Amino acid sequence: MNYFENKVVWITGASSGIGEALSTALASQGAKLILSSRNAKELERVKALCPQPEKIKVHPLDLSKADTLEPLTQEAIQLFGRIDILINNGGISQTSYVKETQLSVDRRIMEVDYFGAISLTKYLLPHFFQNQSGHIVVTSSVVAYIGTPYRSSYAAAKHALNGYFDSLRAELWQDCKTIYVTIVCPGFVRTNVSLNSILGNGEKNNVMDETIEKGIAPDYLAKKILSAIRNHKNELLVGGFMELLGVYMKRFIPGLYAFLIPRMKVR
Repeated sequence: MNYFENKVVWITGASSGIGEALSTALASQGAKLILSSRNAKELERVKALCPQPEKIKVHPLDLSKADTLEPLTQEAIQLFGRIDILINNGGISQTSYVKETQLSVDRRIMEVDYFGAISLTKYLLPHFFQNQSGHIVVTSSVVAYIGTPYRSSYAAAKHALNGYFDSLRAELWQDCKTIYVTIVCPGFVRTNVSLNSILGNGEKNNVMDETIEKGIAPDYLAKKILSAIRNHKNELLVGGFMELLGVYMKRFIPGLYAFLIPRMKVR
């Protein structure tokens, strides 16, 4: 039997990009899906792209509205009576200098990218413990390892995600070895993330970054993520040569990394 056949998978950020690619890939493998994002219309579009749409539920939510996430988690569980896999994929990016970024923007990025993911995880964990099984997947980023210009709070949120979910995985090993945690750290992916990223004043960027345009395809990344879930991998690092080189350079040749990173072209 296919590993994902009839597994219930809850995906945030499912209305475009990586989330859309994951949705169609999982649907093709027989999974039951709960699709979440702020945009209900786009979620319906993604649902229509998937085979067996009767096995898919649309469940809109806004990760920035903290007080809604606990009841929405309980509602998500009731849609199919259980959840087997949570994919924390929702988030926003940033295109701005630190000196130009309002503190409210820093807080907004952390609220969505970090607190949104850990909130849904906390609210879903009792369900996983009750079932003695579950899998938590987090879409982090290469910038969880390397902070780059124009991405200060985005990089901070991704650093925080890696630290949090590494700690959670260690605790789960002690408490319940059949609840898994996979952290996905992609480099540049060809999505609308830069178009939808926010500037220092909170407005939308509306510009496609050249590096994003040349990034890996979302469908390719989705296949890699499904393989990582199937094999219960702790972490998945995937991207182009230069992004991966930066990660290893930061670890093993930090002086050279510190010299090169301010000179890299991000925008």
